[in-house]
Amino acid sequence: MTAKPIPPFEIDESSDLPLWVRLRDRLVYLINTGYYKPGDQLPTVRKFAAELYISYNTVSKAYVALERDGYIVTTQGRGAFVSEPDAISDAPDVNAMVEDFVNNCLEKGMTYDDIPKHVNKTIRKLKREHEKKQGK
Repeated sequence: MTAKPIPPFEIDESSDLPLWVRLRDRLVYLINTGYYKPGDQLPTVRKFAAELYISYNTVSKAYVALERDGYIVTTQGRGAFVSEPDAISDAPDVNAMVEDFVNNCLEKGMTYDDIPKHVNKTIRKLKREHEKKQGK
C-alpha cells in the first residue's frame, strides 16, 4: 500500500500556534473530511518533512499527537495508518488538551509548580465573571 500524495499545506507565519499543532490540526481536518480514509497510509515522517521543507521533529511530534488522540495507528516498519472511525472520538480528548497546555506552559518557561497556580487564578477570575453575569 502506498501513501496518498501530500496535499498543499501553507505555513502561516503570523500564527502563534506551534507548527506541529497546525500540522496536526490540518491532518485531523483531512481525516475528518475524508481525504485520508480509514486504513489509508500517511506519508512517512521523512517524506512529509522533505516535501513541506520543515523539521523531521515537527512532523514526528504531530504524528505522535495524532496517534495519542486516536486518529492514526503506527506500526514499526510499516508506517502510519488512519484509524477506523469508531476509534476516533468526536469529543475532544481532555487529557490530550491538558497535556498540550502543560507542555506549552513549560515551553514558555513556567515550572510545573507555577502552572496550577495560574490555572486556579484564572478559574477564580472566570467564576467571578460568570457569577456577575448571572446576577449573584
